[in-house]
Amino acid sequence: MACNVAKEKGHDGLKWYSEDDPEHLQRRSEMQWVSRIKRAIADDLFILHFQSMKGLQKHCSGGAHGEFLVRLNDDSELIYPGSFIPAAERYKLMPRLHRWVVKNAFKYLAESGLGYQDQGTFFINLSGNSLSDASFFEDIRHLLKEFEFIPERICFEITETSAIDNLKDAVEFISEIREEGFKFALDDFGAGMSSFSYLKKIPVDYLKIDGSFVLNLLHDPIDRGIVEACNGISHAAGLQTIAEFVENQETADALKEIGVDFAQGFGIERPGPLQ
Repeated sequence: MACNVAKEKGHDGLKWYSEDDPEHLQRRSEMQWVSRIKRAIADDLFILHFQSMKGLQKHCSGGAHGEFLVRLNDDSELIYPGSFIPAAERYKLMPRLHRWVVKNAFKYLAESGLGYQDQGTFFINLSGNSLSDASFFEDIRHLLKEFEFIPERICFEITETSAIDNLKDAVEFISEIREEGFKFALDDFGAGMSSFSYLKKIPVDYLKIDGSFVLNLLHDPIDRGIVEACNGISHAAGLQTIAEFVENQETADALKEIGVDFAQGFGIERPGPLQ
């Protein structure tokens, strides 16, 4: 364990080992999660939930819109991604997990018939690790051929931070995925100081406005100004906008007034199992 930590911090450093060291305890917990994640993928213990979005403008009324969300159903306990995603990210398990999510989301859209409708968009989260995986794009293409639905019904999304940290891979992956007919969204937009400049480099269809600005929209003029700026720049670029963390109708009404296209959050719908 001490060797692993020392390697991460640099080859010339020393690392003292202690059973009570917080870093050691965190690493041990993550290694336990690695085993659970691998077992969950092998035994098909992950499940998909879904959270609907609400169209706020007249032109957004066609078809269903919402996001697939992954959960772990282990030992009759429903575990949320905040518990296992950090370990999956650190130990490069996200491509394997995302393959499971994509396959099961595609399967659901095909079997439910939603994937063959003329309208509607269904969002799937990806990570920088998956975009950098050389075989991940080909796996998506093969799954599309297997389930044969309309690719425009799917919108993959990645956080702004992950896209910037993996900019070359992100731009290449997004360009290829859009050539297949899929859509792409930039999540948590506005969190970075250089958000608007990177928008010129990353080819996307939707921007999801960082929920931290939406939460206090009604009470903080700066947050409202940031939301208005994100929405205005997005529309100028020909993109549609989605506001996250919409907790109540008053916030949804304010977003509609600003001109945001879609709202997502507990005030719209809480995530639940696929129907």
